[in-house]
Amino acid sequence: MEVIFIRHLPTPGNEKRQYIGRTDEPLSDRAVTGFRERQGGLDAVSYPEIQCLTASPMKRCTRTAALIWPGVPIQTDPLLLECDFGRFEGKTYEELKDEPVYIRWMESGGMTPFPEGEPGETFRDRCEAGVRKWIRRWMEEGVNCAAFVVHGGTIMAALSRLAEGEHSFYDWQAGNGRGYSANVDEEEWRTGTEILRDIRKIG
Repeated sequence: MEVIFIRHLPTPGNEKRQYIGRTDEPLSDRAVTGFRERQGGLDAVSYPEIQCLTASPMKRCTRTAALIWPGVPIQTDPLLLECDFGRFEGKTYEELKDEPVYIRWMESGGMTPFPEGEPGETFRDRCEAGVRKWIRRWMEEGVNCAAFVVHGGTIMAALSRLAEGEHSFYDWQAGNGRGYSANVDEEEWRTGTEILRDIRKIG
């Protein structure tokens, strides 16, 4: 089975380089227009045909999913939500760069908990559980190709846990509207070896 991971298109907050986690922003008009223009031109991203589609419940993800795969029913799952950035939510690097708690977070490589937000390990556990859940379901349903349309952090969390080989969280950054394709060996998964193999970039 092929599993696709796509990061949503930009929101107004993304375009301002804000930390946007729990805020349920829509896509920006510029992002939607740019996507339609790109997909109608030589720079179009080739998205695989899929049978099943699951997204984060946030507007930015469900809208992106509908733009990429119109007509494919969208199921949502809160396990796939972006991390809650706590006190960093809605702020930019320039606004935070002199705050001691932000400096400590940066020095940790982004691994310390967000103040008043979601701990990183809890976030990664949640995303991994959500991806495992849906892959198992798709296997039971005999699906050949399915997609997640989620957040950049969700992709990084899931692939840092499930991709074959040794990888860090930040190895799996994806641009907006882009992501990764992975292969699931169904026999491996049924016998308890739940690994994503042959990962390739999309876009």
